[in-house]
Amino acid sequence: MQGNMAKALKNRASKQEYSSPKQLILPGFETPFAHHLNPANRWVVLAGKIPWDSLVGVYQSQMRNSQTGADGINPRVAIGALIIKHMCALDDRETVLQMQENMYMQYFIGYSSFSNEPAFDPSLFVDFRKRLGADQINEISERILGLSKEDKAPVGEACVQPGGCDNEKQDGEQGKSDNSADPEPSGDTGRQTTNITEPEQCANKGQIIVDATACPQDIRYPTDLDLLNDAREKSEELIDFLFCPDKHLVKPRTYREIARTVYLKTAQKRHKTKKEIRTAIKRQLNYLKRNIKSIHKLLSSYEFLPFKRHHREYKYLLVIQTFYEQQAKMFADKTHQIEHRIVSIHQPHVRPIVRGKTNAKVEFGAKIEVSIMNGFSFLEELSWEAYNESTRLMNTIEKYKKRFGVYPTEVLADKIYCTRDNKKKLKLLGITLRGKPLGRSKAVEAHVRPGERNPIEGKFGQAKAGYGMNRIKARLQQTSESWIASIVMVLNLVKLAGQIPYYLMREILIKFYIINMMPSRT
Repeated sequence: MQGNMAKALKNRASKQEYSSPKQLILPGFETPFAHHLNPANRWVVLAGKIPWDSLVGVYQSQMRNSQTGADGINPRVAIGALIIKHMCALDDRETVLQMQENMYMQYFIGYSSFSNEPAFDPSLFVDFRKRLGADQINEISERILGLSKEDKAPVGEACVQPGGCDNEKQDGEQGKSDNSADPEPSGDTGRQTTNITEPEQCANKGQIIVDATACPQDIRYPTDLDLLNDAREKSEELIDFLFCPDKHLVKPRTYREIARTVYLKTAQKRHKTKKEIRTAIKRQLNYLKRNIKSIHKLLSSYEFLPFKRHHREYKYLLVIQTFYEQQAKMFADKTHQIEHRIVSIHQPHVRPIVRGKTNAKVEFGAKIEVSIMNGFSFLEELSWEAYNESTRLMNTIEKYKKRFGVYPTEVLADKIYCTRDNKKKLKLLGITLRGKPLGRSKAVEAHVRPGERNPIEGKFGQAKAGYGMNRIKARLQQTSESWIASIVMVLNLVKLAGQIPYYLMREILIKFYIINMMPSRT
């Protein structure tokens, strides 16, 4: 009976008193962070693990203040805002609002007291991503983990290191040379690992897992007919831009209304035959060809190109001409494949990446290669062109040696990496390549057991479902690369901070189940 009463009390609602919405408003709110913030909060913990002084130097090197003479925004605010944005999977405007309302976030970006004013205008995020490209973000990530030689003291955890490379022996020799009686290391174990310059002094250390994935861009699914319509409309805008009554007597005809009607007649059909699509594509090609000729005719009347202050229009002109040449060639050859194919007029750097998955045979975006060392992720390769992963494996191995001073003991990789050339090169370096062998399967120890490569697949699922890597919303090539690199950096920060928040992990698992476990729609 008492057990039932206790259970009933636990399920009973809280007896919180009602308070009128007409309560008094606090006239001011000013809190010294040092006395009132919870030291166990994730933003407080993470702020203490990041070497801000070192990161500021990376940001300021991109400012070129010696040339402009103008001081920019606080570097810690800029870098901290990027971390908050991708760690919480927020858009630019929502990130600024969250920082304006959350005192823990303001502490993280370096504020000494709470402020009701926004840190900066949300449009500045574009400038931050332009200044901090993929290379700079990767450098920041390595400095956070204590892998940069320029840092005086490492900040990353000891688990980042591949084993230390005979740390006890090195520490003993150092103690003898310094006449020190203390044989214990000084705490700078990360620096001892990264400062090794002679590979003969140490054996291979550590294990890495390597794999590649695609980062889909936030674009409409491309079809030839839709792309031709977009190019035609943009060519009509260019004709309107270039036409000048003082220089040209008659404005060229574009037949834009007729072309639009012809496009919609086919595009709005639920079921289209191949003949109807080909006929519609042919007509749109003719309209686009006519417009391009009209553009060149208008340009011939200018003494200088009128794009000095209009770089965007000039970019569209180059993209449209290249796109027309590709579409005309594919139409003539009756194929849908061509090198460097443009799948977006507004983002011409995006390329189709063939994945072969059940629910996404082709994805449109960048292809990246990621390696994992003791749970920490490193962005090894980022390319907008499709490439064979096996050709980049040795570059990944050399980057590993550059970070840690030694080669890894073994590499866990997919079957595509297990080529004869890679096996031969890795054998010379004393590295074991564990993966599915070529040809018929054999009972050898070099096989990868089920579940050994799960960590990297889990990282991809965490990045895509939790931090938005499955939908890159930046438009420019440089800003998109910065977006992707920032997500990889956030993966390391989450691990460095300790654990993923429960609410975020629950959301990740739900999204991952929906994407991968649910039957795909045909």
